[in-house]
Amino acid sequence: MKFLGIIPARYASTRFPAKPLAVLGGKTVIQRVYEQVAGVLDDAYVATDDERIEAAVRAFGGKVVMTSTEHKSGTDRCREACAKIGGLFDVVVNIQGDEPFIQPSQLQAVKACFDVPATQIATLVKPFTADNGFEALENVNSPKVVLDKNMNALYFSRSIIPHQRNAAKEDWLKNHTYYKHIGLYAYRVEVLKEITALPQSSLEVAESLEQLRWLENGYTVKAGITDVETIGIDTPQDLERAEEFLKSRGL
Repeated sequence: MKFLGIIPARYASTRFPAKPLAVLGGKTVIQRVYEQVAGVLDDAYVATDDERIEAAVRAFGGKVVMTSTEHKSGTDRCREACAKIGGLFDVVVNIQGDEPFIQPSQLQAVKACFDVPATQIATLVKPFTADNGFEALENVNSPKVVLDKNMNALYFSRSIIPHQRNAAKEDWLKNHTYYKHIGLYAYRVEVLKEITALPQSSLEVAESLEQLRWLENGYTVKAGITDVETIGIDTPQDLERAEEFLKSRGL
């Protein structure tokens, strides 16, 4: 199978404008993401709607494709980019442009989901541990996912699911394995075309999680497991923490 990596990157951001071009350890954030992905997948492109990002990617030797400014999600941007890039790819991998520390092992875990021929969409999850504490579990900005015995998603939620009716909350992480959703997606090319044609669903609107649209319409989402903690950059403060992370590892 051939895997195409697409890294959606917008210039506009409410919390951190020009985020892809922010400098982290002497390189732009988007360059760090690209370098983590290139070589692991069969090909990789940045998909942007801004000429400044396009120029920056070309400057470091990366591949880039211009897309519409009207897209509402990275998935929609991936579909347009895939159509423009062409080629005989089987799967598109959607890598967030603000994840400069994404690891090859995480990409491999998502790729491995497609060893099962029936897989339509794949994503990544990380088990919460008791060390994370209950506060991390109840964080609404950290979506949870419930899986079936075949590692397919039953539901994604910002709430804690399942609720343990007969246990004290301080024991929940000891009694049950909860999974944190990591926003890395991969889709068979034909499935990507289908899901981007779907209207928003009621569950998606309620939770503000686009993957619920796919479940609500009968698609299966298979999960790969990672133990690597991701460090996403949503704010200037996150960038400062990422800089400290690099320094602590001598990078």
